[in-house]
Amino acid sequence: MRVGANLIAGIGLSVFFLALAGVSLVWTPYDVTLLVVGDRLQPPSQAHWLGTDHFGRDILSMIMVGARTSIAVALIAVGVGVIFGVPLGLFAAAMRGSLADEIVMRGNDLVFAFPALVIAILITAIFGPGAVNAIIAIGIFNIPVFARVARGAALSVWTREFIMAARLSGKGSAHISFEHILPNIANTLIVQATIQFSLGILAEAGLAYVGLGAQPPQPSWGRMLAEAQTMIALAPHVAIIPGLTIVLMVLGLNLFGDGLRDYLDPRLRERRP
Repeated sequence: MRVGANLIAGIGLSVFFLALAGVSLVWTPYDVTLLVVGDRLQPPSQAHWLGTDHFGRDILSMIMVGARTSIAVALIAVGVGVIFGVPLGLFAAAMRGSLADEIVMRGNDLVFAFPALVIAILITAIFGPGAVNAIIAIGIFNIPVFARVARGAALSVWTREFIMAARLSGKGSAHISFEHILPNIANTLIVQATIQFSLGILAEAGLAYVGLGAQPPQPSWGRMLAEAQTMIALAPHVAIIPGLTIVLMVLGLNLFGDGLRDYLDPRLRERRP
């Protein structure tokens, strides 16, 4: 029951925010660039369901567009990690114990030693802040994560008898890696992708909070928090709503990843009635 509840709750929260982001592509209650100073710091009401910020902008509209920004940044960053990290992990597993394996894994350790925020600071110091640079920073951080996961999962598959049969049939390491190893570790990679997606949402909010993410007038949940921190005593909803949004989005993705992992685990599936 716990597994099913986690998966259902995670799917529900994730779909809700994905729907918000999708709807924002064609409609929002108000223009997010519209400044109405006379309506600044209004509490939630019938006209503004979640209230307004210090510029009189509709918070619900900004949350919707901010969802689009956060999801796009996290999704592309995870894609970068998968595209570059998984082949590296498969290559390292195929060359296990060799100098090439050692070079790949030590290189991953080097990149992994620098958090996404530090990488973002280095990138923005050269190219300036922005959503694209946030994607690059988070994507670079994801590469060693997927490389490690792919290598660890692939090593266990390389010892199986059907892999030995494939090698005896004359197939090369690259052929075996993508035809036999990758399909057998796909479940592990999918679960890891959902986890990294949630971490990408959190990282994007953190980068935006310190001014390294999406720049004005593009709404961002992290920047909404940063702008609201000085007004939390005057209008607490301005800070609480984006903060709660980040929490619920990350919680939903974590529940989804946890439930999906348990669902795809054959040992847990065998225990189900």
